Amino acid sequence: MTRVSAGLLRDPVHFLALGFGAGLVPVAPGTAGTLVGVLLDPLLRLLGFELRVVIVAAIALAGVWICGESARRLGVHDHPAIVWDEIAGYLALMLVVPAGWPWALAGFAVFRLFDIWKPWPIRQLDHAVPGGLGIMLDDLVAAAWGALLIAAALAAAGHY
Repeated sequence: MTRVSAGLLRDPVHFLALGFGAGLVPVAPGTAGTLVGVLLDPLLRLLGFELRVVIVAAIALAGVWICGESARRLGVHDHPAIVWDEIAGYLALMLVVPAGWPWALAGFAVFRLFDIWKPWPIRQLDHAVPGGLGIMLDDLVAAAWGALLIAAALAAAGHY
């Protein structure tokens, strides 16, 4: 596997793809990347729902190129240090989750669960779709699975 170092952060593509440096942590870089999303979500919530949707969609769409280009430059499809997809996936999940730290932690937990476990069709997409689209798509589907689980919990509790 291609070794990554802090020197990569001088390149704007790698700076973004590596989650502003979060992807450089030696253990669980995907979790570190998701934590970047946890920190960004409260800031995005200040903007209102419609603008949050537009920004998260832009982050995800830009991520197709950012992640794909970073992977190409590193020579490894979906290198573990590439965590822009985790940031985008977590933020997408949080579009349907109420505000507040308990919900942020719940969103974090279910997103990491589905991103690591990769139930159908996440694992298949991860292996079948090449390039940046494949890198982004499995995390967005993990976010969708997480959103369904949290929505079911909210509905069961009578919040919907």
